[in-house]
Amino acid sequence: MTAPISAQAMAMADRVESFVREIVVPYEQDPRRDHHGAPTDDLVMELRGKARAAGVLTPHIRDDGSHLTQRETAEVLIRSGLSPLGPLACNTMAPDEGNMYLIGHVGSPALKDRFLTPLVEGRGRSAFFMTEPADWGGAGSDPSMMKTTCRRDGDHWVIDGRKTFITGAKGAMVGIVMAASVDEASKGGACMFLVDLPDPAIVIDEVPNTIDTSMPGGHSTVTIRELRVPAAHMLGEPGEGFKYAQVRLSPARLSHCMRWLGSCMRAHEIAVDYACRREAFGKTLIDHEGVGFMLAENRILIQQCRLMIDWCAGVLDGGSLGTVESSMAKVSVSEALMKIADNCVQVMGGIGVTDRTIVEQVFREIRAFRIYDGPTEVHKWSLAKKIKREWKQAREAARAEQAA
Repeated sequence: MTAPISAQAMAMADRVESFVREIVVPYEQDPRRDHHGAPTDDLVMELRGKARAAGVLTPHIRDDGSHLTQRETAEVLIRSGLSPLGPLACNTMAPDEGNMYLIGHVGSPALKDRFLTPLVEGRGRSAFFMTEPADWGGAGSDPSMMKTTCRRDGDHWVIDGRKTFITGAKGAMVGIVMAASVDEASKGGACMFLVDLPDPAIVIDEVPNTIDTSMPGGHSTVTIRELRVPAAHMLGEPGEGFKYAQVRLSPARLSHCMRWLGSCMRAHEIAVDYACRREAFGKTLIDHEGVGFMLAENRILIQQCRLMIDWCAGVLDGGSLGTVESSMAKVSVSEALMKIADNCVQVMGGIGVTDRTIVEQVFREIRAFRIYDGPTEVHKWSLAKKIKREWKQAREAARAEQAA
């Protein structure tokens, strides 16, 4: 059992929803986009200024620095996701939200003051440098393949390597860099470092055009050459980076589910409105079973997603790391949201594939979400391995009981 959602958290969620619907939604047609289609930092900072004035900036973190529970966070982040610009405006967007969570749980007071405070205050963006290029043989879904290295050099660590699909690296002010240690004391283990950005030792090689366009800075490929980081800027202990990554990834996967559920709920609203107004063959579209059934399916899937998110959030609130549960939620919710978004496009026909509404963008973003933070297939494979381990343990326990 988990603690109930507080009245204060629900009130904040309501304020976030009002802010997104009344203030943020009109910005959805704002032309301030980069050549990749992502919102410019100028637009982001203008929206954050309005969120700050409305008292809904970084609403998942209390004034004393403590976080809302995961169940309370879900209420807030779902509402912020009602517009693709909502999480950017309210400072609940990836990768910043996950990075703030990680620094808040692992960082020292000095690191929190230097790197966390400006993120919480919405004064800049951050990036998480973990994934590496496939053509380099680096780490993707398998972090043990990490080839970016770090070595101790006096009071500094020196990092060399390459990273790819680093969301928001271009324009970020804070970076969290993962590297495999070659130091004897922590050899082979991963380390995490907090880095001031930009840094001349981190060179952006390219920012490819991608199917999603909601995140400022895009998804960069970078080369890291002789990056010197003060030893005091290591996040946590040497060789413990993979453990810290799970501290971040489990709730971060769930946060993605929350935000994109909000976007799909809004897309569903738009599709319903269209289907109830548009007439064809003598009646409104929703009265045709082929259309009405798709919207009914959406309603069912939205409720299923809410229940899955609430269950997983309860596990995390109960003190469990929730790796298995977050994998299950990521698979279940991302696949369900893909169906919801696809139904919305289909219901709206030609209008659904234009940029006259957010429906086509939501479809693109959800398609990318099925890959980001671990593809569906990797999570299923991990779950299958756990099922096999549980079967072996149960069989061994049964044999031991029979022998006794």
